[in-house]
Amino acid sequence: MAMNCIKSLRNLPVTSGLGASRTFAAGAKAKKGKGGAAADAPKQSTLSKEVKSTTVVGANILKDGTDPKILPDSEYPDWLWHLLDKKPALSELRRKNIETLPYEDLKRFVKLDNRARIKENNTTKAKN
Repeated sequence: MAMNCIKSLRNLPVTSGLGASRTFAAGAKAKKGKGGAAADAPKQSTLSKEVKSTTVVGANILKDGTDPKILPDSEYPDWLWHLLDKKPALSELRRKNIETLPYEDLKRFVKLDNRARIKENNTTKAKN
């Protein structure tokens, strides 16, 4: 009996509540007129050069807040200027004597060496 119900449902035409024809949004029409690529070019900023050089434009995350002011370099902590310094790679750390490494480099060596060993163990397990 269930099979007869399914067969009868397959023969019914499928229609949506919106009608049988599909339409597109009204804004999808092509723009007419001159301009071409010039119309797609980014617009010039309306901010003055003075505002751009004294504030971090777009860094405000509060609804009623203002963009933060750029401070002199002496107002920022020392660690901030070392964030983008290059750190030695594992191969470079392996070439050095472990006993003479500074604490930060030794900590980085242990972390990178453990990561490399885990990856090597995972690849050997995957092959088996």
